[in-house]
Amino acid sequence: MVDQVAGRPDRKFLERQRQRLLVLREELRSTTAAVEAEELTLQGESSLQPHEYEDDAQKLDALERGDNLARRDLERLAAVERALGRIDAGTYGFSEVSGARIPDDRLEVMPEATGTVAEQKALEAPRESV
Repeated sequence: MVDQVAGRPDRKFLERQRQRLLVLREELRSTTAAVEAEELTLQGESSLQPHEYEDDAQKLDALERGDNLARRDLERLAAVERALGRIDAGTYGFSEVSGARIPDDRLEVMPEATGTVAEQKALEAPRESV
């Protein structure tokens, strides 16, 4: 759904993406808040009850997994916020790296995408040491 002017996404597509991003933003905010609340609960329970070292290890493992999920969600939330800003700025749908048009199919799957699939693969590829 590309506008014929400068290959920009058309208005309907942009509005649909804005709505998807707004919903995604709220989901990520809710998930992050739930993980933080669970973390506080686990920390509080640990200090109030007698416990075994194994219990502490399990709780630490749960906290670490929760932290990893929360970190990932916060990173994605930041990307969603950037995408909403790019819609407002008129740069949504274009790579932040090269300026190339990001295909609508990719934006449908990952509305907060900041680059093309090839650029993302290049960023994730292991670096060769010289």
